[in-house]
Amino acid sequence: MTKRELHRLGKGMAFLSPWMIGFVLFSLLPISLLFYYSFCRYTLLQPPHWVGWRNYTDLLHDKVFWQAVRNTFSYAAMAIPAGLLVSLGLAMLLDLELPGRAVWRTIVFVPSLVPVVTAAMLWMWLYNGRLGLINLLLGKVGIAGPAWLGDPRWALPALALMSVWGVGNTVVIFLAGLQDMPRELYEAAELDGAGVVRRIWHVTIPMLSPVIFYNLVMAIIGTLQVFDVPYIMTNGGPARATYFLSMYLYDNAFVYLQMGYASAMAWIMLLIVLALTGLALLSSRRWVHYQSK
Repeated sequence: MTKRELHRLGKGMAFLSPWMIGFVLFSLLPISLLFYYSFCRYTLLQPPHWVGWRNYTDLLHDKVFWQAVRNTFSYAAMAIPAGLLVSLGLAMLLDLELPGRAVWRTIVFVPSLVPVVTAAMLWMWLYNGRLGLINLLLGKVGIAGPAWLGDPRWALPALALMSVWGVGNTVVIFLAGLQDMPRELYEAAELDGAGVVRRIWHVTIPMLSPVIFYNLVMAIIGTLQVFDVPYIMTNGGPARATYFLSMYLYDNAFVYLQMGYASAMAWIMLLIVLALTGLALLSSRRWVHYQSK
């Protein structure tokens, strides 16, 4: 390289250096230490002691860990499909020429702006078994509502139902995808005699499949890491019915001070997210259609 090229390279590295230093200090170094600690017994009060694969083998025999995994997957199985269906339906409704459409769009989006703690406290009052608005409305039609957050059978579905309340961001993404779709396709389908349902199934969903795929991947990543809402509302109860994997990781790291065990659990969580994301990518070849194709 000539001196001039070396000078330009030095300038480029100087401009990149803030990002590179931040990446090394706040991303690469913590990830490397996390990987190392996952093979150690580390209590934060003493130096880490190498134990090999013991943390991972202990996880295989940890009943609480497997219960947390089951709760996490059960919650994801309810929250992800419900969130995608509700957000897609709302986006299609908001895409219609309705009076006051801007107002309705604002109403749908506002819940996603509410702070997590405020939303959790609001829904705790709604789910109150004796004074909650939900049970009050059910009582008007002769249905005795359960103690939502106090019943192991209903606590997990109640949290999944609450997750649908904040789908405003997903609705906006779906709405952007709908507005980007060519209207000629709808006109051609209508001329061919296709009804509303067939136009949605054969035109809207295939053309919107890349957006659906993106929201699905983001929902998988976000749902498997859910922590704040169940931690505030139930703290894992009742009877660990809402005790998620992220909560068990937090307790091991900062309550029991088993940082090595928590690090191994974090890597297991990462592998689960990567595996599910990979399955979504493999399945996308069959149902995701791009306009260029």
